[in-house]
Amino acid sequence: MELWGRKRARAAEENDAALSVGELTARLKGIVEEAFSAVWVRGEISNLRQQASGHVYFTLKDADSQLAAVLFRGDALRQTVRLRDGMQIVAFGGVSVYAPRGSYQLVVRLVAEDGAGRLQREFEALKQKLAAEGLFDTDRKKPLPELPGCIGVITSPSGAAIQDFLRILARRDWRGRVVVLPARVQGKGAAEEIAAQLEWAGRREDFFDLLVVTRGGGSLEDLWCFNEERVVRAVRASAVPVISAVGHEIDFTLADFAADWRAETPSGAAEKISSGRLACVERLARSGDRFLSGAEEILQNARQRVERARAGLTQHRLDRELENGALRLDELTARLGSVAKEIFAGLRANCVRQEMRLQRQAPSVRMRVLAAKLEGLAARLQAVGVESTLRRGFALVLDGEGKLIRSKRQVTAGKKLRLRLHDGEAGAVGE
Repeated sequence: MELWGRKRARAAEENDAALSVGELTARLKGIVEEAFSAVWVRGEISNLRQQASGHVYFTLKDADSQLAAVLFRGDALRQTVRLRDGMQIVAFGGVSVYAPRGSYQLVVRLVAEDGAGRLQREFEALKQKLAAEGLFDTDRKKPLPELPGCIGVITSPSGAAIQDFLRILARRDWRGRVVVLPARVQGKGAAEEIAAQLEWAGRREDFFDLLVVTRGGGSLEDLWCFNEERVVRAVRASAVPVISAVGHEIDFTLADFAADWRAETPSGAAEKISSGRLACVERLARSGDRFLSGAEEILQNARQRVERARAGLTQHRLDRELENGALRLDELTARLGSVAKEIFAGLRANCVRQEMRLQRQAPSVRMRVLAAKLEGLAARLQAVGVESTLRRGFALVLDGEGKLIRSKRQVTAGKKLRLRLHDGEAGAVGE
């Protein structure tokens, strides 16, 4: 009994010393928040939620565990990385214990995208491998056509890149045909689609004069499909010259190194393509200016010689020399006119040839040719039609029910018949 009494006394003392839930939580909060006030955590984002308040809540997880995380509004506005589910990140912040629920979470202050270092290493390794094979050698690059008539553009049809590309071509009055070859330009399957379009179009030299591979800017991960080995090899293997216009000025992909020409942006590719026509127009304008300037100089020199001759002649030879000078001036003017016509004719013929070459590829020309053929066939069909035959004096013989009589055996004596002529019908009786 005495032993039992001592045990009960100790239990009462220990019960008096027991911590409340709040006290224990407060102690844990102090220990945890002090020990993990500044920590880097790597994981995958899941269950991403952005509240109307601007706070962003998500879960960081890996193969072993998960951790609740919050990015308060002020810190969220300062981030340069756009968060999304499934994204691998490295987050910096501190652990906070929320006493009312007895739970803890990571209060994130800074987010950095994880995996960029790994991708950069893969980029450099593949770049060295392909460079060693000569895929980036300058002497293997093909010259771009000065005046391409048909361009194949491998990109997303709904992306901003193709809109920028077409807008620049239209603004610079480029003449020709653009064929969009649709392909995804980011994510799973993008590299396969881009390579397949390159392989298909790269074998059609008779149709395409130039190919453009393009998309807008993005992170290294976003542009990674243009670093895939299959895409790079397809760019290099294309028999049709290829322009790579991927990303912005600071973005470089392996497709850029393999292409025959690298444009800093999609708009830059359009400017390069249209520069040939603008240069042709400028050369024509400069040639005209040089001709006019030269002609004016020749005429001015001729006038000066005439004036000098006029001043040096004696009065009795003045009329003859003036006449000779006038004839010489007329001769020079005629020669200049002839030379001018030849020069302008050559320039005009060159421009006409280029314009006709582009127009022959236009769908409207082909439609007019087909329309003319259809009109000819319609005329021939009308010439052998029933109405045309009736106008030449023939008639169709019908029975009382309006059925066509094709043989004498169908006619009996006294049978009523109808004759269809070109201007109406008449009755008849069989014999």
